[in-house]
Amino acid sequence: MYLINIQHIADKAIAPKASLMRKWAEAALCQKTSMGEITLRLVDTDEMTKLNSIYRHKEGPTNVLSFPFTAPDGIEEASPYLGDIVICSDVVNREAIEQEKPSDAHWAHMIIHGIFHLLGYDHATDQQAHIMESLEIKTMQTLGFPNPYLTGDENAYHDH
Repeated sequence: MYLINIQHIADKAIAPKASLMRKWAEAALCQKTSMGEITLRLVDTDEMTKLNSIYRHKEGPTNVLSFPFTAPDGIEEASPYLGDIVICSDVVNREAIEQEKPSDAHWAHMIIHGIFHLLGYDHATDQQAHIMESLEIKTMQTLGFPNPYLTGDENAYHDH
């Protein structure tokens, strides 16, 4: 069982419906775990810029940040808390337009990407990137979305 908390700090109207975000999150979680709790925090550009500066030492906002949680030694939870995913609604929506992708497809990818980071995957090396991207592509395809790493004529996007 999964518990997916959604915090709308940014304008709720510019994000997908909570039911869709939960569906996308569960599709990624079920690839590697049977239970867990996460928080999706949808923020504005100002908050994401601050977080990106503090945690990645980079200027400006980014699309998604993941903050995995590790319980202290000796603490066991019935439903493990996996961590937080922070998504900048403005950046994700702008990227979808720039990349000519349906908004839902890009949002789904950002949530799935963030969850795989919570589950311990990374893309720092080519080998790590190949493993993580393969899982993301598989998960996107189970939801009916095309490969998120292909753009334009390489991929046939359709509405969901």
